[in-house]
Amino acid sequence: MIVAGGEEGMIRDPALLMEFENAQVRAQKPDYHRNLEIFEALYSEAAALGIFPLTDPLEGIEIDIRLAKAIHVQRTA
Repeated sequence: MIVAGGEEGMIRDPALLMEFENAQVRAQKPDYHRNLEIFEALYSEAAALGIFPLTDPLEGIEIDIRLAKAIHVQRTA
């Protein structure tokens, strides 16, 4: 059981929930046309909000690089 303490919405075992969600995703076959529709809708919304097309694609890249370096974690095998 995932709910604990009688309180609705409390997750007692997040790993079990993640396993369930991953199984749900694996059970569904990818739908290229549906994914393309979602992408186009998201792009249209971004364009309507004035986010795309970018006026300067490299604007703020220094901040992105600095942030990526700060959160980068070396993995050792």
